Order: sequence, then structure tokens, then C-alpha cells
Amino acid sequence: MNKANYFMQLKALRDNIPAEKQADFDVMFAGREKNPVVALVLGLFLGSFGIDRFYTGQIGLGILKLITFGALGIWTLIDWFLIMGAARNKNIQIANETALYIK
Repeated sequence: MNKANYFMQLKALRDNIPAEKQADFDVMFAGREKNPVVALVLGLFLGSFGIDRFYTGQIGLGILKLITFGALGIWTLIDWFLIMGAARNKNIQIANETALYIK
């Protein structure tokens, strides 16, 4: 997911919440949000151990990546390009859950 599409989806979700509850949404979302840059840094330094996938909430993939040592580095290398999108997708999921809870 590219950055522009990500921010447009977040804005649309936030705009569908009543104005008096938007501050609550912001606080709840900020507490659970996964930073894509942090996910990338984790992938660069600890990607072979699956830490980046654990961070984005993909526990099964994290365990698989840990057991295979990032498929001997190949999967780790591919994840360097995919992990920021995975973090953004997780944030959209978190925003949806938060919006449902707030409404």
C-alpha cells in the first residue's frame, strides 16, 4: 500500500466518526499504531529472526521466519520491500477496529 492511499483511507475512517469522538479515536489509534519505519528497521537488523513480522502482528509468519532463519536470508531480503506496506495494512485494520469500538 502506498503512502498516499494509506493516508486517504485513514482520513476517510476518521471522517466517518462523529466530531465529538474523533479525539478519542486519535488517542486510541495512536496507542496501537505500528510505525512502518520501525518495522523496516526491525526488518533490516532482526529480519532473519522474524521480529518485523511479530511487530506487525503476523505471529505465524514470524514463527515461520524464525524457524527458517528468514528462509536463509531470501525471505528477509524480500521483506525489506514489503514490511512497510504490511505495517500500513495493519494500521488500517487497527483503525477499522478502533472506529467500530468508538461508534
